[in-house]
Amino acid sequence: MPAHSTYMGRFAPSPSGALHFGSLVAALGSYLQARASHGQWRVRIEDIDPPREIPGAADAILRQLNHYGLHWDGPVCFQSQRHTAYLEVLADLRSRRLSYYCHCTRSRIQELGGIYDGHCRRLRLPPENAAIRLRQTDPVTHFHDRLRGDIYADPALAREDFIIRRRDGLFAYNLAVVVDDAALGVTEIVRGADLIEPTVRQLALYRQLGYKEPDYIHLPLALTPAGAKLSKQNHAPELPYGDPRPTVRDALVFLNQPVAQGWRDLTLESMLDWAITHWSLASIPISPSSTTCAPSVLKTPGVSYD
Repeated sequence: MPAHSTYMGRFAPSPSGALHFGSLVAALGSYLQARASHGQWRVRIEDIDPPREIPGAADAILRQLNHYGLHWDGPVCFQSQRHTAYLEVLADLRSRRLSYYCHCTRSRIQELGGIYDGHCRRLRLPPENAAIRLRQTDPVTHFHDRLRGDIYADPALAREDFIIRRRDGLFAYNLAVVVDDAALGVTEIVRGADLIEPTVRQLALYRQLGYKEPDYIHLPLALTPAGAKLSKQNHAPELPYGDPRPTVRDALVFLNQPVAQGWRDLTLESMLDWAITHWSLASIPISPSSTTCAPSVLKTPGVSYD
């Protein structure tokens, strides 16, 4: 892959529901980092898992981003239109003997403690009813996060031959995200801390494909009062369609960023321009004790940090 001369960031939601406050934190953080770096900010809809998708969610997400002033550059990428690229990469890995078919069931792997043991690596199994796994040749055990510093993975997890195409024929997240970020020329990935764990797998795939590796920033997660990640799965309320400025203000506070004095008198565009100018990566919290979130975020008190 050619060296990248300009900053390229992205936001990549899955259409499993509308955006909520946690989604806004991730989108706003990646947007501000890209704009403060005088770069581009792209949007990709990760619609490669039809059973989890909600009809109309992709359009709703794009409307929400526009409503909150987070306007992207270039066309929106849809992973459902990228199957040819994924198949080409799978064929390349297969031709270089960097992948293999696996018939192991999820229950067998759970019995092993959750980490695959390479059982099918040398069996030369047929493709019928099989997943495809990456044959790890250069496992990545740690990486540098620009916010959190050096992060070390469980060595057993880092060495695992992970799935790149599922038994049901769907493309795996780790494959699609690497192929698409490399094709787009993404130079830095800003996303939630819930995606720290798969980063070492993605970096291993970058290296085996010969792609230029991006930098990483993993933002703090918004939590429910019970301490769970705020998510579509636990029915987090979607972002309101009223005046977006109070919610943007709450997201800035969550990220420990300064808020313009008199922000209620500013337009949303002016408020975001001020936030770009005063964006501080070093100020973002990484632990629960770093800051306290405004209770108006969800119209439900008790959102906290992780």
